[in-house]
Amino acid sequence: MDNEMLEKQAQRTYETICEMFDEMGFHYVAHDDDRVITCTIHGDDIPMEFTIFVFPKRQIVSFISNLPFTVPEELRPDMAMAVATANNGLMDGNFDFSIDSGRIRYRQTECYIDSILGKEMFRYMISVAASTVDDYNDKFLMMCKGYMTLSQFLEAEEELSAGNSGAEAEEDSSEDDE
Repeated sequence: MDNEMLEKQAQRTYETICEMFDEMGFHYVAHDDDRVITCTIHGDDIPMEFTIFVFPKRQIVSFISNLPFTVPEELRPDMAMAVATANNGLMDGNFDFSIDSGRIRYRQTECYIDSILGKEMFRYMISVAASTVDDYNDKFLMMCKGYMTLSQFLEAEEELSAGNSGAEAEEDSSEDDE
């Protein structure tokens, strides 16, 4: 695909995201020249800053949320294990953790090669991104402040995983009853 077509498709994708935010009544800042959108979403605790990038050459849309704290150096090995454990249970998106800087970010990416992503896909992406960040930002922050140990984090994740497995098993058995 030539550059002109890539640019047109990226612009159409960018405009669709802006329209979706307008329809949802979200306050956002559109950076038209760069095809970047920034917004803040208020969850249960820490406000979440999101940046949405449209990359024409790669034909992808990325939702990024940098968590607003830095992991102390002495806690970084434990945080690396916690982030890896959290990622293991995620269906869409993932957390990136830099051992060097101590920064954590959430990243969710969708490709639009040979397709058009609609508003429903972007609603889904923002919903998943916001709920995932909201679920984990407080746990990661509690670990940073010493209010939660790695063992406690792993135990909570194991309980969450067991609860999800039970729900899936329940669904499977109810299908057998039909």
